[in-house]
Amino acid sequence: MRFFEHKPFEQKAVMGFGILNGISIGLLNLSLGFNSVGFYQMTKLAIIPCTVLLETLFLGKRFSKRIQFALTILLLGVGIATVTDLQLNALGSFLSFLAVITTCVAQIMTNTIQKKFKVSSTQLLYQSCPYQAATLLICGPYLDKLLTNQNVFGFKYTTQVTVFIILSCLISISVNFSTFLVIGKTSPVTYQVLGHLKTCLVLAFGYILLQDPFSWRNILGIMIAMMGMILYSYYCSLENQQKTVEASSQASQAREGESDPLINVENGSAVVSDTIGQRQLSPVWSKSKD
Repeated sequence: MRFFEHKPFEQKAVMGFGILNGISIGLLNLSLGFNSVGFYQMTKLAIIPCTVLLETLFLGKRFSKRIQFALTILLLGVGIATVTDLQLNALGSFLSFLAVITTCVAQIMTNTIQKKFKVSSTQLLYQSCPYQAATLLICGPYLDKLLTNQNVFGFKYTTQVTVFIILSCLISISVNFSTFLVIGKTSPVTYQVLGHLKTCLVLAFGYILLQDPFSWRNILGIMIAMMGMILYSYYCSLENQQKTVEASSQASQAREGESDPLINVENGSAVVSDTIGQRQLSPVWSKSKD
């Protein structure tokens, strides 16, 4: 339909990324299935610090104290608003650990691949989707059978269920597109901040539209989280402006150094004087040597 240009690139990178993304999605769903909602929210909160740690260790990225402070406030607020019961079990904890690691690595790869191979979010999504779908199609039914003793193909698929599955798939395409777009244009950490904003909006709209139970703890947590998001956005904008100013000043200094005639004349005269001095010194050196 020519909505975007098909751009193939390194097949090994695409295959590894697609398989890892599929595993990440599966592990997140398994983590939710084998843990309490409160522990699952804690798992999602752990993604930001894990991403910061991995980018610092392996990509050499530096996060300022201000950014770290804003992220801490954000995580504190989301934790207050969402984390309720923390029921631990060995299998659920192990699945959550794997889900956090694979999700962080997949989101970091989303950003690095787009920049390294100069592809858009749509091009990357188009290339990696077959591998992601194949991974879930092969592993999903087997893991369901192993962990829940239920067969996904044994379910009775009515027309209503099928329509909702198709609707869910269409929505997930838009979610994947927006995910790749945000991570490619910003960073994995910024995408996670946006995800926590979504969590706060879900709580707020659930109370407003569906009359879900809402406590002062939820309100306090959302307010603290919003403060952290505002600080994070402000500090990111401030640091980006500083980087732009520094880059432009360095570029202007380089241009001035190349085009300033006084500097060129001085350099030229220095070269000439050095040459004359060497010519005057050379006979003296020869005479004394003789």
